[in-house]
Amino acid sequence: MKHSLHTLPLSNSFAKLPGTFYSRVQPTPLEQPAELIHFNTAAAELLDLDPAVACDPACADIFSGRQLLPGADPLAMLYAGHQFGHYVPQLGDGRAIMLGETTNRQQARWEIQLKGSGQTPYSRDGDGRAVLRSTIREYLCSEAMHGLGIPTTRALCITGSHEEVYREQIETGAMLTRLAPSHVRFGSFEVFFYRNQHDALQTLADYIIATHYPELQDARQPYIALLQAVVERTARLLAQWQAVGFAHGVMNTDNMSVLGLTLDYGPFGFMESYDPGLVCNHSDHHGRYAFDQQPQVALFNLSCFAQTLLPLLDVDAARAALESYQPAYSRHYEQLLLAKLGFESTASTLLPLGSELLAQMADSGTDYTNLFRGLCSVGTTAGPGTPALQDRFIDRERFDRWLADYRAALRSHARPDTERQAAMRTANPKYVLRNYMAQIAIDRATQQQDYTEIDRQFKLLQTPFDEHPEMEHYADLPPDWAREIQVSCSS
Repeated sequence: MKHSLHTLPLSNSFAKLPGTFYSRVQPTPLEQPAELIHFNTAAAELLDLDPAVACDPACADIFSGRQLLPGADPLAMLYAGHQFGHYVPQLGDGRAIMLGETTNRQQARWEIQLKGSGQTPYSRDGDGRAVLRSTIREYLCSEAMHGLGIPTTRALCITGSHEEVYREQIETGAMLTRLAPSHVRFGSFEVFFYRNQHDALQTLADYIIATHYPELQDARQPYIALLQAVVERTARLLAQWQAVGFAHGVMNTDNMSVLGLTLDYGPFGFMESYDPGLVCNHSDHHGRYAFDQQPQVALFNLSCFAQTLLPLLDVDAARAALESYQPAYSRHYEQLLLAKLGFESTASTLLPLGSELLAQMADSGTDYTNLFRGLCSVGTTAGPGTPALQDRFIDRERFDRWLADYRAALRSHARPDTERQAAMRTANPKYVLRNYMAQIAIDRATQQQDYTEIDRQFKLLQTPFDEHPEMEHYADLPPDWAREIQVSCSS
């Protein structure tokens, strides 16, 4: 049975924790009239919501903060965090309010959060609003990441109005309805560690284990098991980011999920011309969060998280858990890279082929997504299409030598071309959310109130491994004007 907006069963287990973890606050509604800009029926399925609720006049009212869902217990979470390596003692949900949570028929728990819902006690002089520009980016990217098979928060809908919001310039206000099993972050633990509130730390750890890691409750040392689980999930997530060419842009500890989800989409970017040192965040002046630094930054963030658990576990146990990160990351990344090349995960001796290819791509500025997708058509013997790959490299002879070695490796693994190529097309997407694509959707939405481009890209990015011949142009190299696009922490 599907729920309406009025029958959706809502509770709030986080609100049952002591008040030190959050502040109760009501959403500040968008200026009326508010409109539903886009609705994600796939995300509605997660809540057992009838997709027809998008046609309910109450939908825009509820998800613009004007009306509460029945049973809602709104709150803003408290947390702290290391931002660009420096500890900030109090952050928290400065523009997001969690309405509550629902449990679907599969017993999966989903928190419902309004982002851009007005000021909270943690707004730090901010207006608590989100703008349509950044909301579109997060909405499209969270669905793109889900389509790529990467753990992520989801987005239910975008609502907007004519309310003016001041950033570098006057922009249009909007709200994003965001879903996640939990929005608890590394920084949620940090705030209580640095305040020496160890009882609160234990309460939060017990809550996370009971609610989201119930399999750890019977562990001999559940807090060590929790740390190990977070390390493993984070290692897997970072490997997935690196394999698909995703740069988060602002990997502060308050943007890192204890569930290993991609959280808080801001100045992100997908790799285009391959550059290991890509810095997608215009505000990151020192390149702390460059693409090739992400795995090590994740380890730093995990170290910050592990430190918060020291009142609950042994130092040596924490150190051992952290030491498992690099092997776990390498294992996951190597498996993904081998899959992208068309090899089984046991073919570790072939990893140098991947390293050499990436080195050549870096030297030539080869488009990352297109090159790996192009490899999906390579046969074990020379055939049509090879010049199209050669043309992507400055040193064609060096690439030819690599290609000969690659074909020899393919032949040695005796896997039929058609089977291997099909498998490679499930490991190498044809489409990613390039910044220029998001910008087209943003420009049409903000300048013309035309939301069709949001819908078009949204549907494409749900199945990025498929061909979509009618969308072929989104697989082309970015247009020249895309070089002028800059994203920052305000994105």
